Amino acid sequence: MGLLKEYLQKETGEMVKNDIRLCALGRLQDLPSDVQVTLSETIERTKQCEGMILNLALSYGGRSEILHAVQTLLRDFQKGKITPEEITFQRFSQYLWTQGRPDPDLLIRTSGEFRISNFLLWQIAYTELYVTDTLWPDFDKAELLKAFADYQSRERRFGMTSEQLENMEK
Repeated sequence: MGLLKEYLQKETGEMVKNDIRLCALGRLQDLPSDVQVTLSETIERTKQCEGMILNLALSYGGRSEILHAVQTLLRDFQKGKITPEEITFQRFSQYLWTQGRPDPDLLIRTSGEFRISNFLLWQIAYTELYVTDTLWPDFDKAELLKAFADYQSRERRFGMTSEQLENMEK
């Protein structure tokens, strides 16, 4: 966590300069208090940036995120803020730590791993997966371009058949 704090202090100016907004998701209250302060300061300083969003998952697990969302939703139900009929996929997504951010289009797994490792379990329902044997430290620009080329060759169907998608587009 010390490295995170040091990095944030060192790179916040560069993020602002390059129009990069920092967002964090996870059980941020579990981080050391000094790291929470530095993280909050960085998020505040970059909140107006619009060129790119850097999502940083800290003390994060997809199961924890879904459980937290359900607990918060139930509290809102008990307070009369929501009815069961108002609980839709879109509404539920507003209770997740990624609220307001789009679901990922592509998930790249390095090291030949074929598991999603409790990462963005709700959000990756229609995400394309790309698996490479390249280890993370060796994953460079050339490897990223390979992943993008593979992604571009795919037909995004979002749970539909090609025919259903074609009919929908007409």
